[in-house]
This record gives sequence, structure tokens and C-alpha cells, in this order.
Amino acid sequence: MTTIFDNHINQHLAAVQSLTALKRAIEFAGRCIADCLLQGNKVLLCGNGGSAADAQHIAAELVGRFLTERKGLPAIALTTDTSILTAVANDYGYTEIFARQVQAHARPGDVLIGISTSGNSANVLAAMGAAKQVGCTTIGLLGRDGGELGRLVDQAITVPAPQTAAIQECHILIGHLWCAMVDAALATKA
Repeated sequence: MTTIFDNHINQHLAAVQSLTALKRAIEFAGRCIADCLLQGNKVLLCGNGGSAADAQHIAAELVGRFLTERKGLPAIALTTDTSILTAVANDYGYTEIFARQVQAHARPGDVLIGISTSGNSANVLAAMGAAKQVGCTTIGLLGRDGGELGRLVDQAITVPAPQTAAIQECHILIGHLWCAMVDAALATKA
């Protein structure tokens, strides 16, 4: 008899295994992130719900540390300031909560990572549009078929799993891979 445990583990393993087909795209995005940081630019991240938590998690690994001791790196999760989020949502609408922050913080050479399991989050789409106007590199950490974001970003990483939970589990694994790549790039520069 298959249990909930077995089903979840099997879905997770299938989703993780699907990442091997995405290796080149994941590594390309990781190099973009590392190059951005090595050039003194910053990484901005955004998403909703569990994707907001992933944005904060990845930013924390970059600002704090991942596996090796190094200086803190400029990474900002655009999901964390409740005063900005609520003021912008109230004054401009929820769709603008990340775009307005991109307008305020992003500069040419920065990277914006938009995280969305559907690829259709209106506020992440608006942030990507704002980032492109500024001259940022845009990366989508997506699920299923990538949605509209998959067609808009410079580099889409689309986890093809049908379950949101499995997509999110892969997103944080990819975020950790990127952090490891950043650590390695900084170590070779030192």
C-alpha cells in the first residue's frame, strides 16, 4: 500500500531528477548571478507566498553566508518590508508592489529573480517589466510550463512538475546551487 510519505517522496524525486535536463539553464543563470555580484551589482528577488519565502531564503544565503565564510553580498528580497508592500498596494495596487521597488533599487547590471510556480503572477510580471526598463538581467524561477514569465525573462528555469510543493522544493535546491556557484566564483577571484 502506497502511503502519503511514499507519494510525496516519489513526486519529489521525480521533480529533482527533471533538473538534470535544466542543467545548462541553471548553470547559465548561476553564472549571471555570480558575475553580477563580482561586478559590484546586486540581486533582487520577488515572489508570492512560498515563493516569497524562497526569495527571502536565497537573499539570506547571499547576505549572510552559504557554505563558506565570505563578505556579505548585496541581495534584497522585495517581499519583506510590510510598510512598502502595504503602502504601494494601497496607493498603486497589488500588481505594483514589486515593480515600484525595482524602480527604486535596481540599476543597470543588477539581476532580478522572479519566483512563481505558475509563471503568471501579475506583480512578478510587472517587476520584470520594470527591471527590463532599468537594464537588469531577468531570471525566472518557474514551474509547470513557465507561464507568461517564461516568455518574458532573459533566462527561464522551469521545473516541469505538476505539483506546487515539488516545484517549490526544486526552487530552493536551485537557489542553493546558485549560492554554491557564487561561493566558488568568489573563492577563485580571491
